[in-house]
Amino acid sequence: MSLSDVHAHLTHPRLREQLADIIARAEAAGLSAIISNGLNPADNQRVLELARAHPLIRPALGLYPVDAVLPEMRASGIDYPREETGPEPSAEESIAFVREHIGQAIAVGEIGLDGYWVPEPLWARQEAVFCELVQLALAHDKPIIIHTRKREQRTFDLLLELGATRVNWHCFGGKVKLARRIAEHGHYFSIPANARRSESFTRMLQTLPRDQLLFETDCPYLAPQPGGNSEPADVAQTASYAAELWQCEAAEVAVQNRRNFERLFGVAL
Repeated sequence: MSLSDVHAHLTHPRLREQLADIIARAEAAGLSAIISNGLNPADNQRVLELARAHPLIRPALGLYPVDAVLPEMRASGIDYPREETGPEPSAEESIAFVREHIGQAIAVGEIGLDGYWVPEPLWARQEAVFCELVQLALAHDKPIIIHTRKREQRTFDLLLELGATRVNWHCFGGKVKLARRIAEHGHYFSIPANARRSESFTRMLQTLPRDQLLFETDCPYLAPQPGGNSEPADVAQTASYAAELWQCEAAEVAVQNRRNFERLFGVAL
């Protein structure tokens, strides 16, 4: 088996104390790579440290879309419930960290736009930060991992304008019809571990090109069963579900996963 989890948060407080067991279970489940996505400079630093300690982990360095404008939100009196306390750096500081360490990253991500938490008056600022990070990825020939919420179409429009083609959309929350249009431009989509209980992710598995699909967990979120933590080993369940939908053997899904991973990220799985 050559499976991968292309969007995980192994630095999350709910997972840190179990990391050795989580990695062991991932290897037993057939995973050859876990991409741990960073959210801000402190988290990006932890991601790099994890990758140095564990060969299975590949670092992606990013800036969570809300964090991109968090100081402005605080100044406007807008509350945002961060899961971790700590420094809230400016977008400029966050971009500088990615620029300084991008050579160590397999991808730039997660980055994107958020229209759920972020109010419309801050959208232009958020877009400017996003575009700067996309341009940084393009300049260094790095693929991009997208997190976007309620602003899928605008994110797609900006990526087209900037000429980004090596793109993976993590946990796509827009309409499947839009996902199909995005896929026509060669972008990839990663399907999370709750796919079996999600009509939208099931439809994506059924209708998007198989050579543009990847698997993820977004751990510790989107577990196969409600109420629990997900972890990279859960990718095997998603691959099994894909085999059911595609009416093929699990080994065929694993081969497809390896090819897709290597094509997008440019490294062997």
